[in-house]
Amino acid sequence: MIALVGIVALNTTFCLAEGHDTVSAEAEFAGTLLKQVDGKKYQAQVFAKGDRLRLEYKYAIRTELGFSAIEIIRPDIGERWYVLPQQKQLLVLPITDDTLSMRVALAGETSRTAVGDAVVAGRAALLFDVQVERQGVPERFYEWVDVETGVVLKLVSQDRHWSFEYERFRVSPQSNRYFEEPPGYRKRPGGMNQERGE
Repeated sequence: MIALVGIVALNTTFCLAEGHDTVSAEAEFAGTLLKQVDGKKYQAQVFAKGDRLRLEYKYAIRTELGFSAIEIIRPDIGERWYVLPQQKQLLVLPITDDTLSMRVALAGETSRTAVGDAVVAGRAALLFDVQVERQGVPERFYEWVDVETGVVLKLVSQDRHWSFEYERFRVSPQSNRYFEEPPGYRKRPGGMNQERGE
């Protein structure tokens, strides 16, 4: 099962280092994302613009309608789409707290403590210890936030085998078409869990 929790911080102003510096983050970037969930490893090329994301997976994701190597995440309309080129369809799933957080503040966050300076993907970052509560269950994360853009460069759960980080990260303009419905595709609602195919 793929959970895309806390991938990036976009369209938000957040406080760094206990209320001193603030960074407005409306980033456009590309990067290579490495993710681990319960021992399974995932890799994707990520493109971001505003609050939108495009993930191009190294290995296709098995969906209820077939395999997809591209996921488009659109928080502005509350949807994420798996692109299914053989059927010319978009499998449409909702965005939930368990699948995505577009902000530095994690879903269910109860406290945040600045730990110190760090470097991730060759970029200056600030490390935070973050506590959340979801459905009555507490969880702690380490979160590395890029100083320049406000993007979360790395996120690690301290309570389970779950993490992601950028191996490469490049601030650069991204085309709007990366985040739009491909011409000639039709949307199809879905509901089942997705998993990686080999």
